[in-house]
Amino acid sequence: MPAVDAVRRPARILPVVVVAQFAGSSAWFAGNAVLVDLESAWRLAPGAVGEVTAAVQLGFIIGTLVFAVLAIADRVSPRVVFLACACACAAANAAILVAPPGMTTLLACRFATGFFLAGIYPVGMKIASGWFQGGLGRALGYLVGALILGTAFPHLLKALGQQWPWQAVIAGVSAACLAGGLLMFLCVPDGPYLARGARFDPGALARVFTIRRFRASACGYFGHMWELYAFLAFAPLAIVQHVAPDEVPFRSFCVIGGGALGCVLGGLLSSRFGSARVASAQLAASGLCCLVSPGLLVAPAPLALGFLVFWGVVVSGDSPQFSALNAANAPREWVGSALTIVNCIGFAITIVSLQLLGMLVTALPVHWLFVCLAPGPVLGLLAMRPLIRQA
Repeated sequence: MPAVDAVRRPARILPVVVVAQFAGSSAWFAGNAVLVDLESAWRLAPGAVGEVTAAVQLGFIIGTLVFAVLAIADRVSPRVVFLACACACAAANAAILVAPPGMTTLLACRFATGFFLAGIYPVGMKIASGWFQGGLGRALGYLVGALILGTAFPHLLKALGQQWPWQAVIAGVSAACLAGGLLMFLCVPDGPYLARGARFDPGALARVFTIRRFRASACGYFGHMWELYAFLAFAPLAIVQHVAPDEVPFRSFCVIGGGALGCVLGGLLSSRFGSARVASAQLAASGLCCLVSPGLLVAPAPLALGFLVFWGVVVSGDSPQFSALNAANAPREWVGSALTIVNCIGFAITIVSLQLLGMLVTALPVHWLFVCLAPGPVLGLLAMRPLIRQA
């Protein structure tokens, strides 16, 4: 089949997919954005941010496995799957508006939200791949950037509506998620390069990790994931040390949303320097941020907040490059199974780091908390040496 050029691919495709991905993923951190309000309204024990975020991650892991084993996005048009999951995700996110108050309710709703996000984030990537044979790496930079910006969106809603009740933030996020699903369904038909995935093979777990280059990229990704979501979830605790409480949501949006810039810039730079070099540079920068955080997080507010924004840019910016590396280094016959397995392991790692910081937050000063994330980038960089030498 001939390559899809700019004439045959409608100009709206990438912008629409990016906007839909942004809107659909906005439910990811919705619980985090209103957690302080929920702790007060529902009389929850403080410091539940690790558990609440981990519930979404666990739901995403289970959802990813279910979607892969049942090959749902192969049996049904991906745009239909995206719409159905956006509707279900919006409903799961909004369920806390009507469910009985309590921690069990909150965790159940966040788990269900994560489960249906598995039909938004990876399926959005599949939809994009149906339209891009060349230039997919750059497109991934925009798509993952949209995901990161979407996770920051609830904090922006909270900042814009300081006087709004927490229910309005949750309702706004659910409305955005639903709108994203409708936008994708109505404006992005199945692309000419949309391919059926291979049947999920759990046995690939043993085989793919015998391949040196794949093992290097996967382990680099695991180190990245140890740091990523723990930083995104706990960054507001560092921000509140420097600003008034009503400024925290907007500052959190800037820190978390800065990762979108890192993703886009990384995607552009990867075409010149290669994904391995770009990913390793950003992973090294974020690892260095972990190590120097005890000193810089107690610096004057402008320096500390600027440092957090820079950290937000680099901690997320390598995400699309690791996706590209894992896809490039997986054997063609096992690529679907390999990526599913690696994603599930990566998100399982985030649960461990989230729970670790959740336990340490009452025992350590906040400015020492993020040092615990440094082993992830360090070990990830060591694992990536074969890729960096050959880049």
